[in-house]
Amino acid sequence: MFAPKFFDFYQALAKNNNRDWFNEHKPDYQQAVAQPMCAFIDAMAPRLKKISPHFIADSRPHGGSMFRIYRDVRFSKDKRPYKLHAACQFRHELGKDAHTVGFYVHISTEEAVFGGGIWLPPNDELQKIRNTIVDNPHAWRQIKSSRTVKKYFGGIGGDGLKRPPRGFDAEHEHIEDLKRKSFFLMRREPPEIILDDGFVGEVEKTFRAAKPLMEYICYAQDIEI
Repeated sequence: MFAPKFFDFYQALAKNNNRDWFNEHKPDYQQAVAQPMCAFIDAMAPRLKKISPHFIADSRPHGGSMFRIYRDVRFSKDKRPYKLHAACQFRHELGKDAHTVGFYVHISTEEAVFGGGIWLPPNDELQKIRNTIVDNPHAWRQIKSSRTVKKYFGGIGGDGLKRPPRGFDAEHEHIEDLKRKSFFLMRREPPEIILDDGFVGEVEKTFRAAKPLMEYICYAQDIEI
């Protein structure tokens, strides 16, 4: 699916991140990035269904699992119009946007990142996760101490608050996790892994390794997995 020209395209885009260049090289983007990413999503669909039937692999190039290449520059000082990576999210069927619990793949010239979790959920959903950690600390501890989690991811990630959120005990055993605004398990590999024949299989194994966290988040949000 993926070929070295994937990296060639992004290396060139990094030097020419403007609309004129991109419009001229849009066929290169379609051939080197969009088509192989859609093929990857198709290849993941049956594997993902075995992990959970409630997460969607949609290979449509527009409106599907693949993220657009266009950056939202409205509130950013960085006005470069295009992202320097390709990514897709296999989000829960009940989700509507990138803030939904889901599995994720991110590929750039610097690294390949894949795993699962939830990124900056709305406050009410974040509160549900925090409350569940307080109510079910043992299950959370099991996820964090899992050999599989440590092997593939090193631990749970996600930026957090500097201080404990209001209403939570600063001395709680999981206070550093209760501070988090995102919760995810991400495996990081050299970018060349996408060129390996076994890449799809590696992503599947990694998604399976992240499933305990996904189950915990879905339980907190009272949705099926």
